[in-house]
Amino acid sequence: MIIPRNSLEALKFGQWFKLICGASYQDVSKVRNLSLVYSLAGADCIDVAADLAVVRAAVEGIAISQTIAPAFCGQRPWLMVSFNDGADPHFRKAWFDIQSCPTDCSRPCERICPADAILPVSPSLSIGLSQVAVPGVLTERCYGCGRCVPVCPYGLLKEHAFTVAAGDVLPTLMPYIDAIEIHTQVGRQNEFEHLWHQLAAYIPHLKLVAISCPDSDIQSNAIVDYLTQLYQLMEPKPSQLLWQTDGRPMSGDIGKGTTRATIRLAEKVLNARLPGYVQLAGGTNDYTVAKLRSLDLLSPPPSTSGQEQTETPSIHGIAYGSYARRLVNVGDSPLEKRPEQLWQQVQLAHALVSQIKPNELRKYQISQFLKQSHCSAQTSATAIPP
Repeated sequence: MIIPRNSLEALKFGQWFKLICGASYQDVSKVRNLSLVYSLAGADCIDVAADLAVVRAAVEGIAISQTIAPAFCGQRPWLMVSFNDGADPHFRKAWFDIQSCPTDCSRPCERICPADAILPVSPSLSIGLSQVAVPGVLTERCYGCGRCVPVCPYGLLKEHAFTVAAGDVLPTLMPYIDAIEIHTQVGRQNEFEHLWHQLAAYIPHLKLVAISCPDSDIQSNAIVDYLTQLYQLMEPKPSQLLWQTDGRPMSGDIGKGTTRATIRLAEKVLNARLPGYVQLAGGTNDYTVAKLRSLDLLSPPPSTSGQEQTETPSIHGIAYGSYARRLVNVGDSPLEKRPEQLWQQVQLAHALVSQIKPNELRKYQISQFLKQSHCSAQTSATAIPP
């Protein structure tokens, strides 16, 4: 099997792995550490919020990975930011006034939150104590999954949606990023066209443009017609185009069955044979690759024999969000200062990355780094202080 040398080859070979940190996730310390871990694990792209502080945190994590293990990091993963052309579940935050929450509430919101973004109620916060609302959600951690809203027994939790002003933020982000993703929905041709015009001057300078869209009706091909219209609107055309089939957004950590929606949608898009690559997202987890293989939907790895590849449309990549983030425990402090924990998390991350991107050499090298860090930790623990 040929091992891809860079992100573009991984995409062409059908071994593309993207980490989604979240279009509205702004916990910079965790984004930094996630970028570090998944860069070392072999990710091809890291997708973050279009926020300068978040982007810089990701850049720092990627740079540290290349310092720690330059021998097998190769080219760095591409850095992507996301924009939306209207209301979208990825671009929202939960909010409530914590003073309104009864102190005897069972707090189902706190238990269900996958990002630990719900603040605990303090006994010192009496109902109506202050005329000024006190936010009960750590906004930088909230990535808009929406699970907390329906479980609140008092109906206190609300969603605050937002739209990223691409024209305002791109000038400051362009020196750092390689790719962008546009979140859209069926029926928003005018909104998409307006956003594309804002992006047009930057498109030729990007390595990749991704279009993410959920299915509006599983019984029809409305999404195929819509994506076809979008492609016709795209001027200038991007150098590389990727269609992200957003099956069940932000659900991959719930259970393996969540991957079915994105595969079903991907089959629609593949059958349409639109120009560009197709990548799964929304409900992806450790069951996704096995399911794709059982359906013969993964792009076959390139052969060293020189045989021509089949023309059958296939999946060229997978993006992992909530499942990939919860798989590892990166903490808030710089992970490179805790080498043994770092390589433990890299090993976990690589187990996921290697499902679509097998690399036995990297697996061995990670195990050696982990062994060395463990030995160093043991030596430090038993050393006699001067």
